[in-house]
Amino acid sequence: MKKLKVYLETTIFNFFYADDAPDKRDDTIKLFNEISYGKYEAYTSYAVTNEINKASDETKQKLFRLFNEYPISVLDEGDEVEKLADIYVDEGIIPLKYRDDAVHIATATLTGMDIILSWNFKHIVKRKTIIMVNLINSREGYKNIDIYSPSEVIDDEDE
Repeated sequence: MKKLKVYLETTIFNFFYADDAPDKRDDTIKLFNEISYGKYEAYTSYAVTNEINKASDETKQKLFRLFNEYPISVLDEGDEVEKLADIYVDEGIIPLKYRDDAVHIATATLTGMDIILSWNFKHIVKRKTIIMVNLINSREGYKNIDIYSPSEVIDDEDE
């Protein structure tokens, strides 16, 4: 069975250490464990590493440690990513102020990811965003992409 290729948006790394949100933290840790066990092929991008670099030194060290502890590949963005991100912004899917969110979606789309995983319910894991992104992707000749929170994809041991 083919492993799903998952794109980890910045919030995924942040919630690994979110003691103030234990449910999301626990689900994020389960996700990373499933990545470690080989359930998923995990990817992120330089857009994520750039966002992490804006954090405090202590936070930055903790977040980058995850890249060494888990098999996560970093994807390179190109001009095509910038163009698609601009379309998402121009079409009103993602506000210009949060253009990095559009870059995440465009990167995942253009690099053939199956799923985007995020805890960003304001701009990414949102019904309107998912519908509009896939309409634009279809119109522009790209495949549809699924967008979920980790809670929606991890195995539930109670099942």
